[in-house]
Amino acid sequence: MGTPNPDIELIDKKGLRSDGRKPDQIRPLKIEAGVLHRADGSAYLEWGNNKVLCGVYGPREYNPRRFQQSDKAVVRCKYNMAAFSTSDRKRPGPDRRSQEIGKVIADAFENVILTERYPRGVIDINMEILQADAGTRCAALTAAAVALADAGIPMKGMVSACAAGKVNGVVCVDLDGPEDNFGEADLPIGINHTTGEIVLLQMDGHLSDKEYEEALDMAVAGNKEVLKSQREALMKRFNASLDAQENGGA
Repeated sequence: MGTPNPDIELIDKKGLRSDGRKPDQIRPLKIEAGVLHRADGSAYLEWGNNKVLCGVYGPREYNPRRFQQSDKAVVRCKYNMAAFSTSDRKRPGPDRRSQEIGKVIADAFENVILTERYPRGVIDINMEILQADAGTRCAALTAAAVALADAGIPMKGMVSACAAGKVNGVVCVDLDGPEDNFGEADLPIGINHTTGEIVLLQMDGHLSDKEYEEALDMAVAGNKEVLKSQREALMKRFNASLDAQENGGA
């Protein structure tokens, strides 16, 4: 979150946000699975002005062996923002924020992936933020879940993430760049849709108990919308694969 500025009007008198959305509407979302042929699974996501590319590699043997775990696979996540992803050119290479987000996403997937099926293995999830406009950790986790499903890695359920927050005193879902910079709070939430378990929850800023409950409900509803896009991307991907197999067999 940036510094809240009450002089900047992010919600007009009609209750519409600066980009024309209502408080409970997420930004336009488009996902495509299977975009990288050399990865075991991959996905490309556009969410508002965010653009994210994700590749999954594995499961494979973890080398060097001293890092192996005898009873399960290790999940490694690399989250990286390209130098050109923001208006102010970012210094290339990993920074503390990127490492923290990668660790948070890895922890989320360790609770979802059936890692016990791949002892001494490793699953690498590489997330590249090509263009950033707030909510990149939610976008990255959402793309990674599609890439994992594309790779055929067994999970307890499909996972997505969506944030809610407070803007000019109004609770809203899926904050964009200006809202994130000048809003009062941000609450990203990741959900396993099969079990209903929350696998990621962070908060930046301040919310009252009532506002927190409202933001939580909005984020859960937003996650259900995100899940629809994930399913559509995977259905399109698997139908295309089946069509290719049938045509090849003919």
